[in-house]
Amino acid sequence: MMDESNGFTREAKLCIGEVQTGNAIVHGENLAVLDSLGAAIKGRVKCIYIDPPYNNAEVYRHYDDRLGRRVWLDRMIHRMKMLRETLTVDGSLWVSIDDSELHNLRQIGDDVFGSENFISSVVWNHRKTRENRRPFSTNHEYILCFARSAEAFKRSRNLLAAPPEILDRYKNPDNDPRGAWQSVSANVQDGHATKSQFYTLVAPNGRLHCPPKGRCWVYNKPKMEAEIRDGRVYFGRDGNAVPRLKKYLSEAKIGVAPSTLWMADEVGTTDSAKKHLMALLTKEAVFDTPKPEGLVQRILHIASNPGDLILDAYLGSGTTASVAMKMGRNFLGIEQGPHIATHCVNRLRAVRDGEAGGISALVGWKGGGSCAFYSHRSKLTRV
Repeated sequence: MMDESNGFTREAKLCIGEVQTGNAIVHGENLAVLDSLGAAIKGRVKCIYIDPPYNNAEVYRHYDDRLGRRVWLDRMIHRMKMLRETLTVDGSLWVSIDDSELHNLRQIGDDVFGSENFISSVVWNHRKTRENRRPFSTNHEYILCFARSAEAFKRSRNLLAAPPEILDRYKNPDNDPRGAWQSVSANVQDGHATKSQFYTLVAPNGRLHCPPKGRCWVYNKPKMEAEIRDGRVYFGRDGNAVPRLKKYLSEAKIGVAPSTLWMADEVGTTDSAKKHLMALLTKEAVFDTPKPEGLVQRILHIASNPGDLILDAYLGSGTTASVAMKMGRNFLGIEQGPHIATHCVNRLRAVRDGEAGGISALVGWKGGGSCAFYSHRSKLTRV
């Protein structure tokens, strides 16, 4: 049954609007699809990643990137305005771009989201080889990140896994049953201290300790004595060292803030993405500039959690949908080109069947899940 008010069958709108019933990709022009969905996804999307035309005057196998600046600007303004409305309060939009329109995209984002909600400009090392035919070898692209609310995004965003050099700080020289730990100072600056934080600390061996001048103990005396009894304060191997607090690896939220420089060896390159697609889609001509799954994985890890809704309005070869499926996110992908059937559907079928490329080994992907495929006018099939 057709609901002529929005161009979707009722069944299609239900599946997309009530995402728990399944993932969806839609064949149609993204602005028209987003307009049709309207309230069904308003305020529900946790993370949007888009890889729109760069307007860099290049002609690619699957699209012509020569829109002209005024047309490109107008299209991006309208789409970013509509995409913003789909975001949750702590949701974020990530946009890939190169030098051609970087400054204009930043201005559009500032106008649409407010400059105070610009999060960062990430530099992605997208190629390892050198290009000698141009004045400079361009080995990077950019990803701009804007949030619905910068403060809300900051509170909810995830850290990256701690590197070995941080984990190596945790040892267990005293065989503490709680496992590996590192020591941190038991005293702090006294600028905002209370009277209860100034006292003489008595170590288990009877040695007396006072905080240095201008410092105070981090805990009041009863709290500190309780921590000592519980074995959470370290006085060195011989018991005579300055007291330090033990912070356990098992209790710590270990991670690091993402940097703004993402190297090829960490997240992949355009070339590695092409090789992945060539192995996956043996009968199809692959995209010239696909994004590697590792790149999208990092974005989704930072900006979302399992079960969150991910949106890609320029689905391309289906990377975002594939990564979202492997990471346990729900997704909505939109693509107007015919490759949504030849590339995206076939790729998602392979993901469902447990394909081993991209991030599969990293996340332990074994297959599963499903995705409904729609046109802007009707339901087509289920992947």
